Amino acid sequence: MKKISGFVLILFFLVSNTFADINTEFETWKNDFKKIALKNDITEETFDLVMSNARFLPKVIEYDRYQPEFYEDTKTYVSKRSNKKKIRKGIGFYTKNINLINNVEEKYQIEKEFLLALMGIETNFGTYVGKMDIISSLSTLSFDDRRSDFFTNELLTILRLIETNIIDHQTLYGSWAGAFGFFQFMPTTIKNYAIDYNDDKYIDLKNAEDAFASAANYLNKIGWKKESPCFQKINLNKDIPKKYLNSSARKLKNKRKINYFKKYITTDLSPFDEKLKVAIITPDKDIVENPDTLNPAYIVFDNYEVVLQWNRSLRFALAVCTLKDRIKNEL
Repeated sequence: MKKISGFVLILFFLVSNTFADINTEFETWKNDFKKIALKNDITEETFDLVMSNARFLPKVIEYDRYQPEFYEDTKTYVSKRSNKKKIRKGIGFYTKNINLINNVEEKYQIEKEFLLALMGIETNFGTYVGKMDIISSLSTLSFDDRRSDFFTNELLTILRLIETNIIDHQTLYGSWAGAFGFFQFMPTTIKNYAIDYNDDKYIDLKNAEDAFASAANYLNKIGWKKESPCFQKINLNKDIPKKYLNSSARKLKNKRKINYFKKYITTDLSPFDEKLKVAIITPDKDIVENPDTLNPAYIVFDNYEVVLQWNRSLRFALAVCTLKDRIKNEL
């Protein structure tokens, strides 16, 4: 027992010292970041007010390293996010906000079922917008080496939004990655696309009016085409060259017209214009252990790539478009 107690005591001191070291490094980073912020038009008053309570969050690093997009197979990921319960909840939310959602659809030409699908997957229709301190989350990810440049820019952007009274820093609780509101906007997305739809001089993305209009404006600006296809599940024959199989969401390569791909696809594609350019994705490759190289497979259209601009995950885009179609069938 004495040996075990001694080992536990040593382990406790090692862990305590590690956290102490990280917190010391984080405070040093925060002092260095202040210099950067002041050079980027953030006043010292705003910086001290907003950043004084920013702290290193170990959980954020844990979440960053273990995201469901990176370990769940496509069937599991999509089915969990487009089930009957989710559809019923979406229909209920639409019924309660029917005038707003219909008006937004008409103004921005984004289908209501698509907006509902995005909100449903992002925050379960506003019931889970996240409870993390966004300033601490962004600070932690800026401090971390893996994607420091990206999150430093996001942190500077949110500080500017606070500086100009567009966002109230006291409301900034959201996802571990710093996303905010019903549609989980990152700071740069808020800056570029968020709208004060109800004209109350304040952008509140936890309010359905501002949130739906902002999401529709964003999708309209990045190229979503109403009533155009998103994806189609296909069966491939074994002759297809591997260069046409995309498994990364960063950039879809080797797009061709549907007519060109017909010789490799056994699925009926007659409902689609043969001249449309598409890519082929095999989203389980490099994710699932011992995957079937050719299954599942999908052809994806321009609208699918618009969803990838929202979230760079092949599975996320498939889930959103699947839920969109299932909600549409019930409306």
